[in-house]
Amino acid sequence: MNDAGIARARAEMEIPVSNDWAEVGRARKHESAELHVRGQATYTDDIAELAGTLHAALGLSARAHARITAIDLDPVRAARGVVAVLLASDIPGLNDCGPIIHDDPILADGLVQYVGQPVFIVVADSHDNARRAARLARVEYEELPAILTPQAARAAASYVLPPMHLARGDAAEAFTRAAHVVKGELSVGGQEQFYLEGQIAYAIPGEDRGMHVYCSTQHPSEMQHVVAHALGLHSHHVTVECRRMGGGFGGKESQSALWASAAAIAAVRTGRPVKLRADRDDDMLVTGKRHCFHYLYEVGYDVEGRILAARVDMVTRAGFSADLSGPVATRAVCHFDNAYYLSDVEIRAACGKTNTQSNTAFRGFGGPQGAIAIEYVLDEIARNLGRDPLDIRRLNFYGTQERNVTPYGQTIVDNVIGKLVDELEASSDYRARRAAIADYNRGSPVLKKGLALTPLKFGIAFNVSHLNQAGALVHVYVDGSILVNHGGTEMGQGINTKVMQVVAHELGVELARVRATATNTSKVSNTSATAASTGADLNGKAAQDAARTIRERLASFAAQQYGGAANEVRFAAGTVFVAGLALPFEELVAKAYLARVQLWSDGFYATPGLSWDAKTMTGHPFSYFAYGAAVSEVVVDTLTGEFKLLRVDALYDAGRSLNPAIDIGQVEGAFIQGMGWLTTEELWWNAAGKLMTHAPSTYKIPGVSDCPEDFRVRLFDNANVEDSIHRSKAVGEPPLLLPFSVFFAIRDAISAVGEHKINPPLNAPATCEAILDAVSFVEQAVARA
Repeated sequence: MNDAGIARARAEMEIPVSNDWAEVGRARKHESAELHVRGQATYTDDIAELAGTLHAALGLSARAHARITAIDLDPVRAARGVVAVLLASDIPGLNDCGPIIHDDPILADGLVQYVGQPVFIVVADSHDNARRAARLARVEYEELPAILTPQAARAAASYVLPPMHLARGDAAEAFTRAAHVVKGELSVGGQEQFYLEGQIAYAIPGEDRGMHVYCSTQHPSEMQHVVAHALGLHSHHVTVECRRMGGGFGGKESQSALWASAAAIAAVRTGRPVKLRADRDDDMLVTGKRHCFHYLYEVGYDVEGRILAARVDMVTRAGFSADLSGPVATRAVCHFDNAYYLSDVEIRAACGKTNTQSNTAFRGFGGPQGAIAIEYVLDEIARNLGRDPLDIRRLNFYGTQERNVTPYGQTIVDNVIGKLVDELEASSDYRARRAAIADYNRGSPVLKKGLALTPLKFGIAFNVSHLNQAGALVHVYVDGSILVNHGGTEMGQGINTKVMQVVAHELGVELARVRATATNTSKVSNTSATAASTGADLNGKAAQDAARTIRERLASFAAQQYGGAANEVRFAAGTVFVAGLALPFEELVAKAYLARVQLWSDGFYATPGLSWDAKTMTGHPFSYFAYGAAVSEVVVDTLTGEFKLLRVDALYDAGRSLNPAIDIGQVEGAFIQGMGWLTTEELWWNAAGKLMTHAPSTYKIPGVSDCPEDFRVRLFDNANVEDSIHRSKAVGEPPLLLPFSVFFAIRDAISAVGEHKINPPLNAPATCEAILDAVSFVEQAVARA
């Protein structure tokens, strides 16, 4: 029997594969899950060290703003195990690691601008010896005035970039038509990324001035550029590799550059491999965090609660250099509207230059800071009018056919917020619980319950259009196994799993056949950061493009061999169906190889239809919007300021989810992380400008006991209207806005002290102290009345 006869007989014996076979849209475990739980997943610090490896540590500034008048490094050089001590003058190339503006030195050179700024590198025979030696330097300073808060930066007109201004309509005229005006101020704190794996880089010198840097980074290409510039080399001399990170959350987008470049500089100067691993205290002292914001707002509204005019002036604590503060502020401006139509609005944003760590990306990238301000205002309007906040929010929602253009000019074509909130309101029993909580509070003078439902609308894409591109490589081997490499980085969020599913689906094979390899700048070049919730969108599309090219080659070959049209060849469940025949995938691959069919391909994707004018702050910056909403119920102890999150109902729009298990996990994680930002995670600098909350002992991230016992997370059934990867939607950042509901539930509970007639002045994070201050304000206001 010939090959065709064998294949036909096989097809007749086997049960036909269903037409709805798919590898995407299915709940699959994380590709490294078993390695994680067994402790076998290799992170940068787990890579076997080469013989002769040295270890580096950074010597840090002890002043917030000062000139170095003298520095004695002899005690450092004389310390046990020290091989070299390097200053800015020892850097072969450019002393800069700024991602956009060149204002961020790798090592301070005469001027220090925050407590914790690196001044020198110690290289020693062990990690411990390097760290001990770094503390032996004797440095003399001439202190200079320091600016520490965004309010002080605004007062001094101290900015790292020119302030931004977006205006639509005529806010001044609209205010004259407003029946009511609410005005005030709000402060929202920053947040430490607190990734489990700290900043680390391992630099290995190679032949012909080559340098291979293993680095825990979200942006290997940026690290490649920075290292090359620091060493005075071309990019092709430098390879940066990252198999996985133990968390990133934005803190390893640009700020891993300092560690990568310092390790590489030390490796070049010593001629030996050098590892630089920050301890948690140093990591938190050196690196930037989520930007804290201070807002001055004024909003006019009608008797029903509909917003007619809005003005907001936002200023961030950018830190001493620009880093990514410009794009963060831009996204904050573009998310001030959240899910609400604002007809006449003026939005100003400034990046305050302060003598603190240079703040950077953090999950949400300014979006949460922009959106929480309008939510705070709507909460105040509802209380002023004696209405349920949900009714006021719903009244101001974007429309679908009208009232559907953002302040920056993008028409919203995918608005589902009304339907989504309707579904959540019903499934969470919001109205009945609201009534039950009112009854509870009337009989409970000390413990007060609160409830809030808050929505989100979050734009997906980099605001800088050219960053919305990605590449991938797919290799099919003669045994039918498949290897994929792409420009995204794995930080636990499951991008590799999703990309593997996309490739498996495109080639019609089981997921087990596909393997993803480490992100490496020598494989896919000029990659964008894995950020802005675009990782799976961009890299999934690029990998799909590569896999589709291979599939089409195989389909053409199959049609030539067995008859029929190439476009009728079907790949599913590890089988190729052609002209009534069924062949195992690996069998067709082996035959194609013998026929010299190319079995590997590159793929590329660039998000279409994006535009942004930074001068006018208008355009179409986002490919689409993700939506969601959450209901949170809390109980607050008005004597201690403690609160307990009792129940959460969250509904998130992931489009046609690529992997529901991973997406639900991302929503849950984002919720708890965002709750930490708004409740317990307080960053505090002393009067001298030193960050005092620089360790787990002083910085409180949520623990298991802070999670609600009743935590209900569901995905909203909604295909993306845009041609995203399998009509899915991003899930990395948007869910971080869901815990707004926790903050406003706490505020609701506090306002119950005054029977909801007084707006509690609650800032974030809503720590026990902040809650007690707000309770005291309400109690005093009641007493005065």
